[in-house]
Amino acid sequence: MSRGNGYFQQLNDTLKRHHRSIPFLVLDLNRLDQNISTLKQHLNPSTKFRIVVKSLPSIELLEYIMQKANSQDLMVFHQPFLTDLSSRLDSQSDVLLGKPMPIKTAQFYYHNLPQNASGFNAYQQIQWLVDTEKRIQEYIGLAKQLGQPLRLNVEIDVGLHRGGFRNLSDLKKGLQLIAGNQNWVKLSGLMGYDPHVVKLPRILRSQHKALRLANTFYHQCIALIKEEFPTLWTTDLTLNGAGSPTLNLHEHTDSPLNDISAGSCLVKPTTFDIPSLSDYIPACYIATPVLKQFTNTTLPALESMSSLLNLISSSNRRSYFIYGGFWKADYCFPEGIKANNLFGPSTNQTMLNAPADTSLKVDDYVFLRPHQSEFVFLQFGNILVIRDSEIVSEWELLKNC
Repeated sequence: MSRGNGYFQQLNDTLKRHHRSIPFLVLDLNRLDQNISTLKQHLNPSTKFRIVVKSLPSIELLEYIMQKANSQDLMVFHQPFLTDLSSRLDSQSDVLLGKPMPIKTAQFYYHNLPQNASGFNAYQQIQWLVDTEKRIQEYIGLAKQLGQPLRLNVEIDVGLHRGGFRNLSDLKKGLQLIAGNQNWVKLSGLMGYDPHVVKLPRILRSQHKALRLANTFYHQCIALIKEEFPTLWTTDLTLNGAGSPTLNLHEHTDSPLNDISAGSCLVKPTTFDIPSLSDYIPACYIATPVLKQFTNTTLPALESMSSLLNLISSSNRRSYFIYGGFWKADYCFPEGIKANNLFGPSTNQTMLNAPADTSLKVDDYVFLRPHQSEFVFLQFGNILVIRDSEIVSEWELLKNC
């Protein structure tokens, strides 16, 4: 493997010594440690870090980050993950739902609670996200049905316009419902997600203005609770927001947040190659073995044009078929390698092309960077964990159904 850097060459050698040769999801602990350290440096000391489970869907990975980042707080977006975690977490954990769950989903969760010997209380340690009056009413009804009070975190729309209370008048009505049913539901906080702040084209709105507008509305919502609903206000309310794209923007004291969620930045898939995360480094890769190699590129019904194809592009001088493919990912090693779009995508054996000086051989590995972690990770049975280019463990993924 002559083209590329020594990092991937070492990984290739390590994987070739492994007892199995299939597509792997590889996690580099050295790089993960560096990203955790970077996050802690940017985090306001008065702000809690909440780990986003969908971006890091492995109990061993979560436990590793919880220990390294000194956090027991999680954000969960998927009921099967919540059920799996409920059998493993202890009495110190706090779980905030990252999106409103259909009431049937919450009912199913409580009617199928797993056993837990570590003290996790599914009624007192979960914050259910509510985004409308109707949703609040449904959770009040569920609490009465269960005979147990539930904690509700209220989603507010700070500019993303993906749901949540959009103005103070509507929020007031929702808070009135909670205030009138405090035997059954408790306000646990607010959640306002703001990735639009860094993703909006500057011609539409500057990052500075988008952040100011989002924070201003958040502060107004806090003031509404303090001034008009004093029985709901406590100093330990979870005031959650941000996410990987904007966490660095909440370092300063004018941020309304005391609880910041992030996950993807710690492994940094390609979607998160953005200016606000320039201090973070990629820590996860897909590695898949080469099954077949050919000189030049020959396509069905175009056999006579093989020489022409090679003249058109130097990247056609080598062709390969890999184990699997068509992942949400970009090829990153060897340099210059790419999928052949004329042959077409395949989840079974993808055809790749590479320049003539690529010394990739059968049983060598091709490396890709995932576009995202939450969906792509779940396509693999386990995470292959490495440190100093050596395999140190295999971590299981959370149950997805």
